[in-house]
Amino acid sequence: MAATALPHDFSVDVAQDDIDFMGHVNNASYLKWVQAAVIDHWQRLAPSDVVGQHLWVALKHEITYRRPAFLEDEVVATVLLEKVHGARAFYETVIKRGSEVLAEVKSSWCCLDAETLKPARLAQNVIDRFFVKEG
Repeated sequence: MAATALPHDFSVDVAQDDIDFMGHVNNASYLKWVQAAVIDHWQRLAPSDVVGQHLWVALKHEITYRRPAFLEDEVVATVLLEKVHGARAFYETVIKRGSEVLAEVKSSWCCLDAETLKPARLAQNVIDRFFVKEG
């Protein structure tokens, strides 16, 4: 049975300190937004007891910048969990202003046990909460 990732929209607050010397959002701010969006996705879809037992650390981000963002923009980061393999999760995040794509981000993350800080696999029933079964 195939499964489709549940998209999670995260509203981004473009702050004054996100703006660089050229008058648009600094590239580093996109990483901050992706991290906030992925963590929000996790906290909203995983059971609260599981959230408290796990932490996430980013392993890799690949960002393709399409268009600049500005201070007054209404920006949304849409997060999709592509797959989970062992303790690693692979995400795609698309950052948009309306229908206009500002950036596309592929990232990988490692799930850690909050107590031991060692990599931890998630139970399948937790992973299933991030997908809709088809067929």
